[in-house]
Amino acid sequence: MSSNGYAREGLFSSLRYDFPSSMVVFFVAVPLCLGIALASGAPLFSGIIAGIVGGIVVGAISNSQLGVSGPAAGLTVIVLTAIQQLGSFEVFLVAVVLAGLLQIGLGLVRAGIIGYYFPTSVIKGMLTAIGIIIILKQIPHAFGYDADYEGDMAFAQADGHNTFSELFYMLQGITPAALLISSIGLAIILFWDLYLSKKHQVFKLVQGPLVAVVVGILYQVLATKFFPSWALSGSHLVSVPVAESIGGFFGQFTLPDFTSIVNQEVWVVAFTIAVVASIETLLSVEATDKLDPYKRTTNTNRELIAQGSGNLVSGLIGGLPVTQVILRSSANIQSGGKTKMSAILHGFMLLICVVAIPHVLNLVPLAVLASVLLVVGYKLAKPSVFKEVARLGWSQFLPFMTTVLGVVFTDLLKGIGIGMAVAIVIILRNSSKNSHFLHKEKVDEGKDTVKLTLAEEVVFLNKGSIKKDLSEISAGSKVTIDMSKSVSIDHDVLEIIEDFKKQAEAKNIDVELIRKNRERAGQNSNPNGSGNGNRKASHVKAESKS
Repeated sequence: MSSNGYAREGLFSSLRYDFPSSMVVFFVAVPLCLGIALASGAPLFSGIIAGIVGGIVVGAISNSQLGVSGPAAGLTVIVLTAIQQLGSFEVFLVAVVLAGLLQIGLGLVRAGIIGYYFPTSVIKGMLTAIGIIIILKQIPHAFGYDADYEGDMAFAQADGHNTFSELFYMLQGITPAALLISSIGLAIILFWDLYLSKKHQVFKLVQGPLVAVVVGILYQVLATKFFPSWALSGSHLVSVPVAESIGGFFGQFTLPDFTSIVNQEVWVVAFTIAVVASIETLLSVEATDKLDPYKRTTNTNRELIAQGSGNLVSGLIGGLPVTQVILRSSANIQSGGKTKMSAILHGFMLLICVVAIPHVLNLVPLAVLASVLLVVGYKLAKPSVFKEVARLGWSQFLPFMTTVLGVVFTDLLKGIGIGMAVAIVIILRNSSKNSHFLHKEKVDEGKDTVKLTLAEEVVFLNKGSIKKDLSEISAGSKVTIDMSKSVSIDHDVLEIIEDFKKQAEAKNIDVELIRKNRERAGQNSNPNGSGNGNRKASHVKAESKS
C-alpha cells in the first residue's frame, strides 16, 4: 500500500468502513450543529446547513482523508457578536460569503504553509486537551444535566458556569433516566471495543457507538409508550427543527443581504472569520494527520480553498461559517473511517434525515451521545500520552503541558497561543546554545586559551549568548574566533565580534580570527579582513543579509 493508502484506491474502495463511520459522525454532528447555532444566536437550522455543507462541499474538494468540517465552537463568540453588531443575520451572511472568498485567496497564494510550523508538542497538547475537555463537558450530559449547549469547548460557559463548576451544579440536577441510558451506552461501546471487535470482522464493520445510539432511540420509544416516567423530554433530547411541508423546509434557508456589502464593518467581520477559521482549520488538519493510522498528509493550501468554498456556499444559503473540527474528525477516525467518503456521506445523511425523518432524530438522547464522546475523549487523552511525551524530555513536555492547561482553562486558540509562546522560547534557548562552541584550557603562566567556533548559520537571535560568552573571557587570555565553518553570519554578530576586538586591547586579550578561507588575522586586523580574505569575509556578511 502506498503512503496515501486508501486515497489512491478510490472513494468507494473502503465503503464498508466509511459508511458505518459516517453514521457515528452523523449522530455526533447533529447536536453539535444545533448547539453551536444556539450559542451563536443564529437560527438553529443554520447549524444544520453548515454541517451539510461541511460534509458535502468541503469533503468533496478537500484531500483530507479523515477530516470532518462543520460549524465550530471556536467561532461562537465571534458569530454572536457579529450578528448583534451588524444588526441582522442576513447581513452577517454577507460576511460569511466574503470570508469564504478570502480563504480561497489564501489557499491560492499558498498561505497553508503556516500549518507546517506548529510544533508537534503543541499539536499533541491540543489533542490531549480536547480529549480532557470532551470528558469534562460530557459528564454533565451523561448525568442528565443539559444546561450548557452540546459542543461548548470553552472554559467559561454560555450558561454562566465554567468547565469545573458545571460538575458541581450537575449534582443538583441529575436525571436518573439519562444516567441509565448513558451507562448502558458506555457499557455497549466498551464491550464492543474491548471484546466483540476481536471476535469477528462483522463487529468491526458495525461500530459500537452506532449500536449504542440505536439502543438509546429504542429506549426512548419504549419508555415513552410503557414507562412514561422514565422517558426523556425537552432539553435532554436532540431538537432538530421540524418543517410541516416542503415549502416550510425551504423557508428555513436564508439569503444574504448583499446591499450591505459596502458596509466597512461587514468586511472587518469577514476578515476576522477568514483568519480565525483558517487557523482553526490548519490546527485541526495537523492534528488529524497525526491521528491518521496511515499517516497521509493533507495539502493545506487545497484545504483552505475547500474551506473557503464551503463558507462561500454556506453563507449563500443561510449557514454558519465552517472549519475542520477535531472532535468530529476524531470520532471519524476512532469509528474506523478510511477515506473522505465518510465525511461526504455524513453530510448527505444530515440533508436526507432533516428532510425525511426529523422526528426520529429528535428521539436521540443527549446522554447516549455523551457516552460516545466520553470514549472519544479518553482515547485522545490516555495517560500513556503523558508518559510518552515526558520521555522525550522537558523541551517537548513543557510546551505540551502548557498547551494542555492553556486550552483547558481558556479556549482552543488562546491555549495554542500560550503553548506556541513556550515552544518558541525553548527553540530560541536551544538555538542560542547551538550557535557556537566555546573551548577553554589553561596554558603557561595561568593564562586561558579560548577557542570560539561559530556554527554554519549564525543569526541575530544568537547574539545574546555569543556576547555573554565573550564578555566572560578573563583578561590576559588568548582568544581564537573560528568563522571558517560559517556559511552565513548575521551583521549583528559581526558587530559584536568587532566590538569585542576593540575592547580586548584594554583587557590585554590577544584575539585571532580564522575566516572562511582559513586565513588568520591578528588583533589589529578588521573582522572583514583585507585582500582575498576581505572578499571571503564580505561574502559571509553579504549572505547573512540576503
